[in-house]
Amino acid sequence: MANPVKQLYAQQRQSPWLDFIRRNMLNDGGLKRYVDDDGLRGVTANPTIFAQAIGAGDDYDEQIARLVREGVQPRDLFEQLAIADIRHATDVLRPVFDEEHADGFVSIEVSPDKAFETQPTIDEAKRWWRLIDRPNLLVKIPATTEGMPAIEECIAAGVNINITLIFALSFYEGVMEAYLRGLERRAAAGLDIADVNSVASFFVSRVDTAADKLIEAKMADAKSDAERKKLEGLLGKVANANADCIEYGVRNRRSCRTCNCFPHPK
Repeated sequence: MANPVKQLYAQQRQSPWLDFIRRNMLNDGGLKRYVDDDGLRGVTANPTIFAQAIGAGDDYDEQIARLVREGVQPRDLFEQLAIADIRHATDVLRPVFDEEHADGFVSIEVSPDKAFETQPTIDEAKRWWRLIDRPNLLVKIPATTEGMPAIEECIAAGVNINITLIFALSFYEGVMEAYLRGLERRAAAGLDIADVNSVASFFVSRVDTAADKLIEAKMADAKSDAERKKLEGLLGKVANANADCIEYGVRNRRSCRTCNCFPHPK
């Protein structure tokens, strides 16, 4: 029987990514098996994922003990642990990347406490890019107002970016414009744009997580069974409707048919 995960890519060109990373999965060949046997085409990581991995067992104890003996400060321990894992993961995914440079990426995130600071975001993204030193690395930058110029600057500098935490359609449009401005700056400087990669991560499930709580609160205050039933029919549907709006806008470069949500650029 054909592997259904591999069929996602072979038949639908959908690239399955793993939203998890852990040292033992790298050392025992688990990640390589996911790539070879299951058609995994990318990995993403962030500080929360690393915190869970580090606290889940003793995978990192030996490196932590060595770094402490070397005098590495606690605030710098995470960076050293992350560099080792991300380098290892990018090396495992490198054959996928080498196929056509469209997949095989591993993401690491700029610290969330810099999400509303442009220059610190730029500085940290460039530092991750320099320290990890792998062409199939993506550095995550959140789609905040302050993140937009950071996205543009990093793309112009040749840093691969995964724009994360996109929820609003207007921010998706801003992300696209920032990406294009970065490419234009790079091209104007006579630099190659073919080797610059970017992903725009439009979030779906988290919209329902937030929206369903609001809907449930309204259901509790509903004045009639009919009103409650109508609200109940919206549970679990807001996120897909939101994603459908942006999918329509991206394909057609104009507002969706129902809510005028994606303004056509002048």
